[in-house]
Formats: sequence, structure tokens, C-alpha cells
Amino acid sequence: MRTFMMAAVALVALVALAVPAAAQPPADTRDLIVTTGEAMVQRAPDRAFVNVTVEARAKSPRDAQRLNADAMTAVQQRLTQARIPKEAVRTLGYDLQQEYDFPQGRRVPREFVARNTVEVRLDDIARVGELLDTVVQGGATSTGGVRFDLKDRDAAEREALRLAVADARARAEAAAAGAGRAVDRIVRVDDNRDSGGGPPRLMLPVAASRAADAAQTPVEPGLIEIHARVTLTATLK
Repeated sequence: MRTFMMAAVALVALVALAVPAAAQPPADTRDLIVTTGEAMVQRAPDRAFVNVTVEARAKSPRDAQRLNADAMTAVQQRLTQARIPKEAVRTLGYDLQQEYDFPQGRRVPREFVARNTVEVRLDDIARVGELLDTVVQGGATSTGGVRFDLKDRDAAEREALRLAVADARARAEAAAAGAGRAVDRIVRVDDNRDSGGGPPRLMLPVAASRAADAAQTPVEPGLIEIHARVTLTATLK
């Protein structure tokens, strides 16, 4: 009985110690300040990606495939002659299907069409116009677009992030000073990265001159903008 009473007293003591700790109020939100910082850095692109499509039509799927393969082989030979390394070319998609007409609501089969699209990486963006002319002269039926980017995009993103945090901190210090307070320490920084963004894409018309003496297709890469946005939480003195 004595042992049971001692255990009960000990349990009551533990509960008494635990209650004040659990009942402690959270930190006073009046001593916190939350600001948002934004930044944007501009960089000249040093890399480009060009989509090249070869399309062939025939009465049978086998003939469409063969004609497409011949045309793409000719384009790839042009790329090799233009000193484009094999690792800089990758297939984006291949499609073979039959086309139809619908006169008066009736489905009438037409030819089979085979499409093969590759992406070509250029580390010398001054050659984009040259490449466009080369692939069209080699047999490409369309160029889906040109995408400019940075070889070291991560470095530009980190710089934009650093500037955004500095902007958020400056805003916090200005707001605190206006309230007669001062920033004590930063307790949280949230990177509000916009996942929907991406490198700019230049869309080009399908038609291009096949004449050997035609002027080179003009391409202006412009500048790439890298944006960053953060939310900063700090305590006040």
C-alpha cells in the first residue's frame, strides 16, 4: 500500500510539472515582422535550342517511314557538316498516322504522314540563323521554335535569390524603423519560386528560303530575365 501511495504522489508531481510547460503561450506575433522581397537579374543568353521537324507523306505507312528516314538522314548529315556534335542532337518525338478528309460528314482516308522532330543544342548562339538555314536547305519541313537559355542558369537564379532576400531585409528594417523598432534576427525565409516560368522562346515562321545564296535568317536573342521572390520573417527588438 505504501509503495502504491508513493507511485501516485510521483505521478501527480510529474503532471504538475508538465502542465505549465504545455500551457506556455506562443511567441507574441506583435514582435514579428513579415516582408516580401523581389529581384530580377538580366543575362545575355549563351546557349540556344532549335526544334527541327521533318515530315513525309505517302500512300502506305512503310513508304512514309522510308521517305521520312531519308529526309532526316539528309538533315543529320547537314548538321554533321555544320560541326554539330551528336550529343547536341536528341529526338523529341516521332509520329506516324493516317490523315483523313471529311466531305459531307464522311471520313475519307488520305495519305500517311510521318513526322520526326529533333532538338539541336547550340553553344554558340551567333550560329542560330546559320543553323536554321542549314536544316531547311537539308530538307527540314519546319522549325518549331528557338529557345534561348544560360549554360549556368543556377548561378543567375542564386544571384536573383540573394538580391531578393536583401530587398526583403531592407523592407523589414525600413518598416521596423518606421515603428520605432529594429530588426533583431531573421527566423525564416521562404523561396516563392514561380514554377510556371521558363526561358524565353522565339517562335519562327515555317517558311524559309532554300536558295543557297539567300540572306541568313536574322535572329536576335535579347536578354534573359531571371526573377526571384521571397518572404522573410524576422523578430523585432
